[in-house]
Amino acid sequence: MALATGLNATAQMNSIKYPQTRKDNTTDTYFGTQVPDPYRWLEDDRSPETAAWVKAENEVTNAYLAQIPFRDVIKKRLEELWNYERISAPFTEGAYTYYYKNNGLQNQSILYRKGKDGKEEVFLDPNGFSKDGTTSLSSVRFNKKGNLVAYMISEGGSDWGKIIIIDAATKKQLGAIENVKFSGIAWKGSDGFYYSTYDKPEGSLLSAKTDQHKLYFHKLGTPQKEDTVIFGNDQKNRYVSGYLTEDERYLIISAANSTYGNKLYVKDLSATDGKIVTIVDNYDSSSQVLDNKGATLYISTDYKAPNNRLVTVDANAPQQSNWKDLIAETDNVLSVTDGGGYLFAFYMKDAVSQVKQLDYNGKLVREITLPGLGTASGFGGKKSEKTLYYSFTNYTTPGNIYAFDPKTGKSVVYQKPKVGFNSEDYTSEQVFYTSKDGTKIPMIITYKKGLKRDGKNPTILYGYGGFNVSLTPAFSIANAVWLENGGIYAVPNLRGGGEYGRKWHDAGTKMQKQNVFDDFIAAAQYLIKNNYTSSSYLAIRGGSNGGLLVGACMTQHPELFKVALPAVGVMDMLRYHKFTAGAGWAYDYGTADDNKEMFEYLKGYSPVQSLKKGVRYPATLVTTGDHDDRVVPAHSFKFAATLQECQAGSAPVLIRIETNAGHGAGKSTAQTIAEQADIQAFTLYNMGIKL
Repeated sequence: MALATGLNATAQMNSIKYPQTRKDNTTDTYFGTQVPDPYRWLEDDRSPETAAWVKAENEVTNAYLAQIPFRDVIKKRLEELWNYERISAPFTEGAYTYYYKNNGLQNQSILYRKGKDGKEEVFLDPNGFSKDGTTSLSSVRFNKKGNLVAYMISEGGSDWGKIIIIDAATKKQLGAIENVKFSGIAWKGSDGFYYSTYDKPEGSLLSAKTDQHKLYFHKLGTPQKEDTVIFGNDQKNRYVSGYLTEDERYLIISAANSTYGNKLYVKDLSATDGKIVTIVDNYDSSSQVLDNKGATLYISTDYKAPNNRLVTVDANAPQQSNWKDLIAETDNVLSVTDGGGYLFAFYMKDAVSQVKQLDYNGKLVREITLPGLGTASGFGGKKSEKTLYYSFTNYTTPGNIYAFDPKTGKSVVYQKPKVGFNSEDYTSEQVFYTSKDGTKIPMIITYKKGLKRDGKNPTILYGYGGFNVSLTPAFSIANAVWLENGGIYAVPNLRGGGEYGRKWHDAGTKMQKQNVFDDFIAAAQYLIKNNYTSSSYLAIRGGSNGGLLVGACMTQHPELFKVALPAVGVMDMLRYHKFTAGAGWAYDYGTADDNKEMFEYLKGYSPVQSLKKGVRYPATLVTTGDHDDRVVPAHSFKFAATLQECQAGSAPVLIRIETNAGHGAGKSTAQTIAEQADIQAFTLYNMGIKL
């Protein structure tokens, strides 16, 4: 890697001609304040004019990226590192053992199985679902006997999917359920299964508002139109899910109006009255039933426990007043899973995993010794399982899978991926820096050993900061290539996330959302002050709520960053709740309709409304997908169009719109590699670096 010579990216950008984006006179009035929205027409994803704009913008972006001389070098290295066999932990259903496998560059992983004869066969191959590999397998659920299976597919990355039912032995299709969104699949014996969806909306399936989720039961062998609504007709909830305890005695129903907080219900399917009994009657906390032992329910909750606890209660009187602690709250955030007849308590300490094994009376069996500092996940399974599996990863270690004997506590390596990346050459360090208001924020910084802190290291600062999501250490092929090329990868654990429980989450919501941006900006300042990098070599990156983070920070401090990489971002904070299930994000954001104070606060940081003409903004590559029905692409469209209009400097403002792609889930390997290559090439090129 070296500094570029000759014509640099900035000079070459002087010749870019952006598409002319039509402006109209659309204006909204909020509490007496008029807010123009001249690119409102880009919200219409079905319009030929929008399609033409997308095509024109992609042509400009593709032409720019094609002239970066080392773009193909990065892509080739990504393909080389990506090309390794990946095998999942196995699971047993009926007479077969199932597992997922990808030979390296397959667009989607294949579900294989082995019978008692040990012969391997393909069970489901999503690579054959579509010619371009963009139809993905999103979930597979077997009934208790293992003779029936229902699996969901997603086309083009959309959250809308289809459930297909087959005979597990013969693979013969037995039926299908259309237009399903945000759904689990919960079998009741061989009779049928529970699933959730919305009524099909009027207008665009990809952008129209969806706000009344319902739980259905599909009886096998009957048409979908005869499916019974179990919950959701009488009360309106944006998110409803139903799942069964392992013994299939209890149906658990969760109902929520936002991404945090839920009501909780239980129905004893062995009882004759068939009543749905309320466990929690409000949205003020988050709770879920983990398991049962006879009539005793085990509930994971943050009710009166911001860092979570596990409680027990009699299913015949399950209200909160009767809950008893089994695993009490501690200073570290708790999550619990079950398998092999045991409970496994995961504690997160400064974004790093600790795991304890307990019995169903809450007695400690052992502390699990993990391979190092990083993220552990797994240990789940049926009560009868003799072997459980867990994975361990961090920023420099590819995810290894371990087989674990819950009786003895012994772990052995089950699957060690053969990645052509030498982890020993790299290191991660955790630092704690001070945000604007004095709050201490942890950050993990990863780089090649021997790195010189001379302020000239290309650095990606990645963040999220919302929705109780915790960013814990995990390996990524894309990040590995970035590190190989001398880059630094830094991840701060911002407020709004779940790393320190509900209080940490709430400290980055609604009228405290600026804390998240301040935390991210302070992370950038820390990296610069300590000579890891400088503003000339610093890129910020984030997706979805993290895209909002990038958009807000680059508009508040454009001088601090060389490159901005907002992906599938929530960019119009005044209108996000008007699309699909966006209104469900109000717990984190509030809405512009709430009151004048909330409107003014949102407008104050909303990326689309915060852009100003005459400002030199960082080189920006906006990324989105045309089938994103989580954060509709109109957010990115409007932001890119406005930024192109406002940009005073010569730094490029481009938008890369993936076709047949959604919010991220199910994206094909080929799509992912191409996108990552473009992002890294754009970033290094605009830092004046060549490979």
